[in-house]
Amino acid sequence: MNFEMMAKPSFTHQLLALPLEHGRQVSDKIETVLCRDPKPDGHLKKRLHNYEGNICRLRCGDYRVVYSYGDGWFKLLCVKNRKDVYKDEYFPEPPDTQILKAIGDDEPRRRDSASQPSKLARPAKGVEQYLPTRIDAELLSRLRVPEAFYDALIACRSEEELLNANVPGKVLERVIDAVMSGALPEVLAEPDLVVQREDDLLRFVEGDLLGFLLKLDSVQERVVDWGMRGTGPILVKGGPGTGKSTIALYRVQAMIRALQAQGNRRPRVLFTTYTTALVSSSQQLLRRLLGPDAACVEVRTADSVVASILSSLGIRHRYASRQELKSALYQAIRGTHWFDHNSQGRMIVFTVPKVSDDYLLEEIDTVIEGRDLESLEEYFAAWRAGRRVPLNARQRTSIWDIHTQLITVLDRKGISTYARARAHALKVVRAGAGPEPYDGVVVDEVQDLDPTVLRLLVCLCAKPNRLFITADANQSIYGGSFRWADVHEDLKFRGRTQLLHTNYRSTREIGEAAASYLRNGALDDYEQEQGYVESGPEPAVRSVASSDDEARLLASFLTRAARTYHLGIGSCAVLVPENTIAEAVAERLRTADVPAMYMSGKELDLERPVVKVINLKSAKGLEFPIVALAGFVECPAFGLQREGQAEEQEEHLERERRSMFVGMTRAMRALLVVTPAGTANPLLQGFDERLWNVRALAAAR
Repeated sequence: MNFEMMAKPSFTHQLLALPLEHGRQVSDKIETVLCRDPKPDGHLKKRLHNYEGNICRLRCGDYRVVYSYGDGWFKLLCVKNRKDVYKDEYFPEPPDTQILKAIGDDEPRRRDSASQPSKLARPAKGVEQYLPTRIDAELLSRLRVPEAFYDALIACRSEEELLNANVPGKVLERVIDAVMSGALPEVLAEPDLVVQREDDLLRFVEGDLLGFLLKLDSVQERVVDWGMRGTGPILVKGGPGTGKSTIALYRVQAMIRALQAQGNRRPRVLFTTYTTALVSSSQQLLRRLLGPDAACVEVRTADSVVASILSSLGIRHRYASRQELKSALYQAIRGTHWFDHNSQGRMIVFTVPKVSDDYLLEEIDTVIEGRDLESLEEYFAAWRAGRRVPLNARQRTSIWDIHTQLITVLDRKGISTYARARAHALKVVRAGAGPEPYDGVVVDEVQDLDPTVLRLLVCLCAKPNRLFITADANQSIYGGSFRWADVHEDLKFRGRTQLLHTNYRSTREIGEAAASYLRNGALDDYEQEQGYVESGPEPAVRSVASSDDEARLLASFLTRAARTYHLGIGSCAVLVPENTIAEAVAERLRTADVPAMYMSGKELDLERPVVKVINLKSAKGLEFPIVALAGFVECPAFGLQREGQAEEQEEHLERERRSMFVGMTRAMRALLVVTPAGTANPLLQGFDERLWNVRALAAAR
């Protein structure tokens, strides 16, 4: 293949929708013509002058392939019948206007034209009410849609009915691309898929190939193979949407190929993700990437690795609830030698710092146990990264005494903590009773792992140069930070760290607005250097007076945004601060005729065709085209705490601000934050009106 071939997802779906003989004809024409030379010749390959950029069409019988090309590559954008390919297809209004109308603002602010996506030179026409292509069983069969969804899709006659069809998001996306004409800016905004061999398109049409993998940019490609022959581990840093997780998956492939080239025909590689929700999707991507070699990879969360090590020895921990932990803490304090029962604990005021119970438990969990400190001397020497409340020697001694007593109380009750289980697994591995080391270990999103867990993963890796880690400190929403040198002597990243700058997930408007909100909560400043490939409407902040007003606003925003971007309602997510209010938010949306469901982190079903109402912190690692942060009307004190010193409260606020930042950066195209009217909560303020569209909505009568 003389030229590198890439394709947009829309093209692959439209190719599948063609009758088999026509799909073969189109695939053959691309292979024999474009793979040799995509440059226009004025006849078979013709430049489309009404489009900006190198946009061309290839004639294939009754069909036309629209593609773009550059130096050494071409990109397949769409394939249409010749009678449809020249129609002026675009949004009836720009996305900015459509979405802002949905949230009570008809006048989007004017932006620099350089940030606008390219458009057709001719004026846009309106969107037809009825589908231009009839959906039938034959079409759905070609699109490889499971028969269970045939009835729901065949019943659709209009665009609105199709967008609201009760089918999984990926299925709906295929059908939408096949029967509805997308605009050029929409298609260009889609990720690039790499077609590795000339005959892969034909194999895809004939059902021998499941799909194509994401195309990495030149920087990402270099990072995948970088340092493979070095002597130490690799750290990749970058902000949200920079492709860290995708690079980590490709690194697995590179590791396996390198190990096989060295004679290890069946290498063992461990890939750890942060959340259970990402395990399944990572496994699916690795199967597509590796084929039969996917059997060489174990995909797990770090805590499932811990559980596996312990269960192999017949050890199972029952984890304490929050209430059980606090009860055990009180018993531990009363069991210390310095506790004065006669003074009803007044000595605590002088011995233990004035912090909340939660902060005290967190100190024990994330500093002492989370860093596997085994003596008071080690605790004295520990650098408490991220902990703002200073502790003198006497206070550290008291906390160590409480920690010792707490272990006794928990053991007596037969309960444990995750931190203790992790430390237990580390001791098992260090003693040589754990599993055989893996040939390679890839750790994705390490910033919220305890140092103890990271030590464990280092010990499970056969050689330091086969350890690959990705991180984004600004997405750290649990515990404190740490120094790499405190984790393991092998973790010396000087000269072995790569920084990613380009955000492929969110629009520039969303990314820059979210970064401005983070401000003092940031733990790293590299997002200031971040670049973006997409542009869109400004994210919005709307304040409302009641939960009912919030529900009406959410219903309008979600449905209008989904329709604007030609997406099903399942592409939307509402992120809320607490589980206790999530079901109420979902119920109010259902009352407003918007299908919605609360989903916990363990029960997350990304394919369900409903708005996903998710806890803000459970959304970590996920992404959705359309996102709203809401539920604060019922939880106006979110992130605030009344107990503890000023330093403790400041530390807590910074962490919760990072939680909000993580939620904001889940959004790919449209973002709305709903706040209570007149709120004084600092977490629900600080929206720079140069980057956010901020308004208060009048209460509905």
